[in-house]
Amino acid sequence: MERILQLGLAAFLALVGGMPAWAGERAPELELQPVQISPHVYYFGGASGMADAANKGFMSNAGFVVTQDGVVAFDSLGTPALGRAMLAAIAKVTDQPVRRVIVSHYHADHIYGLQAFQDAKAEIWAHANGRGYLNSDIAQERLAQRRADLGPWVNQDTRLVAADRWLDFADGKTLRFSMGGLHFQVIDASGAHSDEDIMMYVEEDKVLFAGDLYFTGRIPFVGDADSKAWLAAMDSMLDVQPETVIPGHGAASKDTARDMALTRDYLAYLRQEMGKAVENMTGFEEAYAATDWSRFASYPAFDDANRINAYGQYLRMERESLEGD
Repeated sequence: MERILQLGLAAFLALVGGMPAWAGERAPELELQPVQISPHVYYFGGASGMADAANKGFMSNAGFVVTQDGVVAFDSLGTPALGRAMLAAIAKVTDQPVRRVIVSHYHADHIYGLQAFQDAKAEIWAHANGRGYLNSDIAQERLAQRRADLGPWVNQDTRLVAADRWLDFADGKTLRFSMGGLHFQVIDASGAHSDEDIMMYVEEDKVLFAGDLYFTGRIPFVGDADSKAWLAAMDSMLDVQPETVIPGHGAASKDTARDMALTRDYLAYLRQEMGKAVENMTGFEEAYAATDWSRFASYPAFDDANRINAYGQYLRMERESLEGD
């Protein structure tokens, strides 16, 4: 359904032969306040819910690590203005330049700020699987949708940015690097929330940047993601034994078992209920109406995401059923 809507939007924009009046307008500059959670690690916490004009696209998290020889950022938020605001906020914390940006995955709310970091000469690292999304029609359709819904924060000057280094995780091995006396692990979690999920662990501070593998205090966007692989990834994501986890959405977590439970339980419930419907050959509309969603209905993003998630997982369970047969 989302893809159909995106295609319709792209066709409409082509038909009218123009963009809204704000299309060429530069977005006002924003100010962000980082939260320090350990000696070297800070993060920016976005609003709950989906991206809209009210939150100016600031509804995801990003962070940075200050070393003695430069800054490592994790994600870049969802608009170029937010990327610039990140850089300005980092400059108030340290005079060290941002040398590297690690991209958790190529979803719009995490990558549209990359062009600000590219302009600042930071090196961008991302999972090699991200090339598939970046070169897809869906990436262009999403950008058109964001330009229509989030102008002027996303406008005609907003561009998709490729990585300078595409990371190839041979045999699933963790990639390690050091900078300025700190040691980092870049962990492959691909095939869960997206085809190109990665996490980053800061060893000295025992902080894990988890990307969108779990969401604190809100319903995740699931769509047709591989929920089975996602649950498996959650089983192993704490193997590094972090003291703090920074999720892709929601507050930083020190009680990870408790805070992970919402995402884990929600994914399991989607699989259970939509799997039951597929097994009983119940149509989606009937199954959705008959499902008791009350356990999750009060959480942020439920109204926006739950139906899309349920439909995506209904299709996912159909595919799994056919593959099993």
